[in-house]
Amino acid sequence: MSSMQQIDHGVSLTVQVTTMLRAAITSGEMSPDQHFSAIGLAEKLGVSRTPVREALQLLEKEGIVRIEKNRGVRVLQMSLEEIVQIFQIRIILEPPAAARAAEAATDEDFAHFRLLHGRILDAAASDDGPGTLQADKDFHLFLMGLAGNPRLTALDSELRNLVLAHGLVTIPAARSSQDLANDRNEILGALERRDPRAAADAVRDHVTRTAQLLITGVCAQTPGLSAKEYLTKLEHLTKFAS
Repeated sequence: MSSMQQIDHGVSLTVQVTTMLRAAITSGEMSPDQHFSAIGLAEKLGVSRTPVREALQLLEKEGIVRIEKNRGVRVLQMSLEEIVQIFQIRIILEPPAAARAAEAATDEDFAHFRLLHGRILDAAASDDGPGTLQADKDFHLFLMGLAGNPRLTALDSELRNLVLAHGLVTIPAARSSQDLANDRNEILGALERRDPRAAADAVRDHVTRTAQLLITGVCAQTPGLSAKEYLTKLEHLTKFAS
């Protein structure tokens, strides 16, 4: 594995191997379409099998890999490249749906938006990362649903599930509940003013900020990944989505 770092003998070998394997998975060097053996990984890393097995067990608990009997290890987590592609699609799809929702929403819908927004803030204030992510998903899928296109809502749900299931979204841990509140105030305000253009812009800005924070956060934790490179990739397609 060409991108692996040198072993630091002052740090736990299992910790270092875990970090190296996570980096290889996140960068796409270890892809989901392959099976890997502890023996083969140990040889590539130049370490014994024990820290590799321990690292793989830790990554399995995180839902990043699956240890399959008699077949070795299979990667479950997508690469950051694939996550960027998902956000590109979301940035293209969600703003026009938000614009339609601003035209279609009723007073009862606005009340429900406030309820859903409150659930996001409550989960964030309780330091409940998974709960925050689920509440965020509920908020945005309700918004998508108001556009009146069930296939669009189903697609958006699938895209969000792909990110949630692979453990890359760490945004709530890095942001305060006030940040999360401010992030949706523009969306809520635009909807309640029934301003389609403002709603589209607010959703586009929100999803773009989320993608940028995710990219920056993952790259900061992953040796060998350049945030600038992935931020540029995000812009390649989405700069035309306005």
